Amino acid sequence: MQAGIIGLGLIGGSLGLALRETKMFKRILGFDSKPLHEQQALSLGLIDECVNKTEIAECDVIFIAIPLDFVSPLINDFTNLSTTQTIIDLGSTKSPINHSIDSKIRKNYVGAHPMSGTEHSGPKAAQKNLFKNKILILTDTQESGEFQVAFAKEIFVSLGMQIIKMDSTSHDKHIAYISHLPHVLSFALANTVLSQEEPENILALIGGGFRSMSRLANSSPITWGDIFKHNRNHLLNALKEFEYHFSYAKTLIMQEDWDNLRKWIMQANTLHDFL
Repeated sequence: MQAGIIGLGLIGGSLGLALRETKMFKRILGFDSKPLHEQQALSLGLIDECVNKTEIAECDVIFIAIPLDFVSPLINDFTNLSTTQTIIDLGSTKSPINHSIDSKIRKNYVGAHPMSGTEHSGPKAAQKNLFKNKILILTDTQESGEFQVAFAKEIFVSLGMQIIKMDSTSHDKHIAYISHLPHVLSFALANTVLSQEEPENILALIGGGFRSMSRLANSSPITWGDIFKHNRNHLLNALKEFEYHFSYAKTLIMQEDWDNLRKWIMQANTLHDFL
């Protein structure tokens, strides 16, 4: 069998390395719109060969790891797929893409979101164990072919992932809180500090707390601007709820209501009972 990967950045590149370890595929082919990424992917051994999209279209499984704006148009360009070919989209927002897939190839399509990643991007950021012991969310599987769902499960289980099924609307709503909102907050924190007259004096004092909260601010503006656009409504709801809790804390501090502020902090502490 042959696997094809379109998009050779962090996710696509890491997938290439991880698939090599499984030995499920005789060859792993890759394509990226950036020639530099293709060169790096080859030199790093992320894939066996760089080919064009026509050759990728002949693979048994095709993984899509590109910015969300281009996912559904790319998938809908595939024609004459066999009944067993499988297209797996790895994007972090699902509902808009799911509703844009041509009905003629919907059975071939599987929506998947690996809950793994780093703040780095590009082929050089690839890690062979990026997916190991992580959660993989499959969405709207009732619309995919039985063979395609079973094949996708087999692949991701071989990568050491735990699989959860969910409808795409619920996925996008939940991910807005646990993934997209934290990125917005990290970007906001970074810009708050950078807006100071002499940010270098503040940054010279940073400790572990700031480093942890600002880590995500190093994430790709192209990738995350795209994600925020595609999950706009759910993200706005998450931001509205965050604003409520942020404003509540601000009010308690302004009123010097330290007892209720401690209770508010204690309530937040209970989050870790679930983690």
